[in-house]
Amino acid sequence: MDIATIPHPPRRVPVIGDVVGIKVGKPVQTVLAQSRGLGPISVRKVLRTQIVTVGGADLAGDLSDESRFCKFVGLHLPPLRQVVGDALFTAEDDEPNWQLAHDILAPAFTREAMSGYHAVMLEVARELLARWDAAADRGQPVDVTPDTTRLTMETIGRTGFGYRFASFDRDEPHPFVVAMTRALHYARVSAVLPWAPVRRLVAGSAAQHDADVATLRGTVDQVIRARLDDPASDAPDLLGRMLRTAHPGTGDRLDPVNIRHQMITFLVAGHETTSGALSFALYYLTRDQGALARAQAEVDALWGETADPEPAFADVAKLRYVRAALDEALRLWPTAPGYLRAARCDTVLGGRYRMNEGDWALVFLPLLHRDPQVWPDPDRFDPDRFGAGQAKSRPAHAYKPFGTGKRSCIGRQFALHEAVLALGLILHRYALTAPEAYELQIAESLTLKPRGFRLLPRRRR
Repeated sequence: MDIATIPHPPRRVPVIGDVVGIKVGKPVQTVLAQSRGLGPISVRKVLRTQIVTVGGADLAGDLSDESRFCKFVGLHLPPLRQVVGDALFTAEDDEPNWQLAHDILAPAFTREAMSGYHAVMLEVARELLARWDAAADRGQPVDVTPDTTRLTMETIGRTGFGYRFASFDRDEPHPFVVAMTRALHYARVSAVLPWAPVRRLVAGSAAQHDADVATLRGTVDQVIRARLDDPASDAPDLLGRMLRTAHPGTGDRLDPVNIRHQMITFLVAGHETTSGALSFALYYLTRDQGALARAQAEVDALWGETADPEPAFADVAKLRYVRAALDEALRLWPTAPGYLRAARCDTVLGGRYRMNEGDWALVFLPLLHRDPQVWPDPDRFDPDRFGAGQAKSRPAHAYKPFGTGKRSCIGRQFALHEAVLALGLILHRYALTAPEAYELQIAESLTLKPRGFRLLPRRRR
């Protein structure tokens, strides 16, 4: 890509590039701060890697053109492929296992399938409520992000694989979650720090990483063995489909190694992003009493004064303002902060930037979702941006928290149903107070989450 006309941050250093001002552990927040002064497109050089960052809605829309651009499996993804191979998230478009897995698993995310997950989602949400009830009885605050992580990890484990992580029965995270967190951090750092001594200082040793990967694989292998050892178990969940379903057109099946890779991917992607979205939504709602009151009025109108409602599957779609608050939180802090697009052929991006076949760019969502040409007062939390009819008034590709095109998140509706249900139940049950002194801190790995965010829950009924 011809980057001569693309601006870059000031104070570029020979050899190492645009590293001045980058805060260790906060690359996403650093790039967001830098990019706002550089415009809708910028470039960064980190050692030998040139990263073109796009944050303008018009350019992001151009990159979404499937006839000219496709997913790029580069930058942070090659180190991740060492963990999950050619799973849905990390496979190239033309790798056969991508289409095979997608076609086998797509029926697991239909509306009919979603209605079958609802009861389990409600069961796990009530375990979160029980944990917060105990804290409320003691007058103690809850640490929001670890608890939403327990919720989402338990939900994907039970609905997808029939496996209980017992997340609410332990004070410390499950060993899978600990290993996963370190492995994701190591993969992210490895993408930009190829020098082993430096990488070890920032992300830990290769031996620890290998041990973490072994924990991930050992956990899913245990789940698979339990399913195979139970001839009576024929659940139509994700694992059941992967083990017993052939492709409807070709008759091909997923091989055991790929099933393991897909399971790790779903366990990671199925809980990391959703827990962050829930936590950000609770943060912004408890900082905006007007929005909080509207959300609670909506859940009260639907579920009344009963202390323990029995939400039906159809109820979740009726929580329109709660969903809007979740969408607005994802606008401000998209928990998966970007995706990569590569040119299928020689082309010109936005009518100005020449790209050769194979050239790539990062669509940087925290910047795209703050494009002032699309989002007035972009740093303000305002769920009404996602009210009825609002989406039609802005460019189609200005809001992309789940990616784009055929490679967008296959579990989008699963995540939204789970998050809106849990958020609605929390708002219905509790009056929530946040410490006034707390300022939002964001933990960065491959995803974004609030860090150290606590709430004091008090039962409303």
